[in-house]
Amino acid sequence: MIKTIIIDDEEKARFTLKQLLAEYATDIQIVGEAANVADGLQLIAEITPDLVFLDVQMPDGTGFDLLDKVSNISFKVIFVSAFDHFALTAFKFSAIDYLLKPVNADDLVKALTKIELSGDNQPAKIKVLLGNRSGIEKIVLPSLDELIFVRIDEIVRCESDNNYTHFYLQNGDRILVSRTLKDYEELLESMGFFRIHKSSIINMRFLKKYKKGEGGTVTMEDGTQLEVSRRRKDDFLRTLQNQS
Repeated sequence: MIKTIIIDDEEKARFTLKQLLAEYATDIQIVGEAANVADGLQLIAEITPDLVFLDVQMPDGTGFDLLDKVSNISFKVIFVSAFDHFALTAFKFSAIDYLLKPVNADDLVKALTKIELSGDNQPAKIKVLLGNRSGIEKIVLPSLDELIFVRIDEIVRCESDNNYTHFYLQNGDRILVSRTLKDYEELLESMGFFRIHKSSIINMRFLKKYKKGEGGTVTMEDGTQLEVSRRRKDDFLRTLQNQS
């Protein structure tokens, strides 16, 4: 059995989650509950759980604060959150599993399956998550056989390859990631990136030159030349003007 605790200040949310786990995850054993950070820390120390469902916002702090105070994170974590734009963005950059309230059965089963397949790499993801709290600095990239932790400001461009994405870094490295370019578009656009073409996202910080044309062509600082699609040209030029 998987020893599990729930840390959430909402009693109704804890009750709903317990009901869903009892019905859809029979290998989960709820061994404790807490309604705040302080009690949650005590419970973790006493029980040494295998899995923790952790609320983001609680009366005496956040789930991030709790994890900060755990000296050795030997358990897996699934965050449970009401909509919090920054928290959700941080989860995505860190490739951390999370559930949105109200939790439903399908999302719960998917999260449990993902975390079961994640192996022992979650503590490293949590380290990235905690490091990103004051501002997103790193992203976790799942390559074919490992997780790679990359600083956002080192990514020059991303290119689509069917259901995969190539990340090109400032140092010349290339990382093949088993997710689509669309998966990263929304995530990166708030970090100074722009999708110039259906197959390309660029970091505007590394843009060296734009040559006018039907859609135009950009030259990146690594010497790469890429087309700007006609459909995206106007938005791209507006972005350029806003940066000048």
